[in-house]
Amino acid sequence: MTQADLTLDAGGRAARPLPQVTLKSDFWTVGHRPTLIAAFLYFDVAFMVWVLLGPLAPIISKDLGLTPAQKGLMVAVPTLAGAMLRLVNGLLVDKIGPKRTGAIGQVIVIIGLLAAWGFGVNSFEGTLAVGVVLGFAGASFAVALPLASRWYPAEHQGKAMGLAGMGNSGTVFASLFAPLLAKAFGWNAVLGLAVIPLAIVFVLYMAMAKDAPDRPAPKGFTAYLAVLGHADT
Repeated sequence: MTQADLTLDAGGRAARPLPQVTLKSDFWTVGHRPTLIAAFLYFDVAFMVWVLLGPLAPIISKDLGLTPAQKGLMVAVPTLAGAMLRLVNGLLVDKIGPKRTGAIGQVIVIIGLLAAWGFGVNSFEGTLAVGVVLGFAGASFAVALPLASRWYPAEHQGKAMGLAGMGNSGTVFASLFAPLLAKAFGWNAVLGLAVIPLAIVFVLYMAMAKDAPDRPAPKGFTAYLAVLGHADT
C-alpha cells in the first residue's frame, strides 16, 4: 500500500484506505464489431442449412419412396453429425483458431451442397451423405461463439455470445422458404440455391472476421483427455 492509497483524519493520522473503483467498459467501445457481425452471419446461414432436410423431408420421402424409419434417420443424421463434429471443431478452434476452423467448415458445406445439386441425390444413402455434410454446418456453434466472445472482456462475453448465438434463428428461414422453393424448383434445386447465401456470407466472413490477438495457447491432445479422469465426467 502506498501513501496515495490512504486518507488522513482530523489529527493527521492515517485512516482507512480509499476504495478501489473499477470502471467497466462500454460494450460497443470494446471488442471487434466486424468479427461479431461476421460470427452472427456465419452462424445464421449455417443453422439455416443444418436443418434443411427437416422441412424437405415430406417431399424427399415421397419422391424417393422412403419408409418412416428411413425418413426419421435422414432428418436425424445432420443433428447427430453436428453434435459429434462440434467436438472436432472445438479442438480445431484451440489449435488453428476459430476463423480458419470456420472457413474450413463453410468450404466443406458449400462444396458438398454443390456436389449434391450437380450430381443429384437419388437414393436414401445419398440423403445420409448430405446429412453428414450438413453436420459441418451444425458444428458452427463451436466456432462462432469463441470467435466473437474472445474479443471481449469477461463482463461482456455473455452479451457477445448471446448476439452471435442469435444466429440459430436461421432455422426459421429453412422452415419458411425451403418447402416453397422445393415446390417451385424441386427439392434437389434447393440444395443448390442454399449455396447462394452461404457463398455471400463466406466472402463477408473472410473479409470481416479476425481472431482475437490474445487467444489461449493451444494444448496437447492428452490435456483434453485428462477430463475423463474426473468422476463427474
